[in-house]
Amino acid sequence: MKIRLDEYAHLDTPLHRWEPRCKFIALMVLIFAFSFVYELRLLPVMLAVSGVLYIVSRLPFSYLLGRLRLPGLFFLMVAVLLPLFSGQTALFHIGPLIVRKEGCLELLLITVKFACILTTGIILFGTTPFLTTVKAMRALGLPFILADMTLFSYRYLYEIGDDLKTMETAMRLRGFRDRHPGNLGILASLVGTILVRSYERSDRVFKAMILRGYGQPVSFRDEFQANSRDLAGL
Repeated sequence: MKIRLDEYAHLDTPLHRWEPRCKFIALMVLIFAFSFVYELRLLPVMLAVSGVLYIVSRLPFSYLLGRLRLPGLFFLMVAVLLPLFSGQTALFHIGPLIVRKEGCLELLLITVKFACILTTGIILFGTTPFLTTVKAMRALGLPFILADMTLFSYRYLYEIGDDLKTMETAMRLRGFRDRHPGNLGILASLVGTILVRSYERSDRVFKAMILRGYGQPVSFRDEFQANSRDLAGL
């Protein structure tokens, strides 16, 4: 499994050149601002702001869709129930089900907020190498243990994914069929094996780091220099 979150961090745009600390603060504040919006008349503004930022970033549209697909499926399973159970004003009937006006408006609000927040987050992490983003958070005062945990979680998530693919391939070669109802016990054993391997890997990595002197916090404040344009963007 390849790390693809920052695969377009090499592009040359104003957002890519923006000083990482200023970019992180600005876009995180924008994300929180989006989350506090409850007025429907502000939704076009949110869409316009996030859309312009994404166009300026020059990230491919397929890159955005690929990262919205999985969280969008989980969101859809919950959000589709809102028009049926939220509110009192009936718009129309679908058989025995009543589609309500208030629920539709809430669905519209949540959908736009969801899309704008995720788009802004993708811009934040897609226009800067992930390691640079972690260094920027460290320079802004994030405790070094949290910064390291963020970096290691991101790095080894893909290692665990590779292990899972290898084990699934080995199981299929031995005749395993995941859709068979009698295979739940085997799938549970697979999950347990992945968890045990993950714990053992983390223990080995931590011991190797301790032997190499890990534990002394490093400051990255001198690594970043913001100019007047960076501050103006902020």
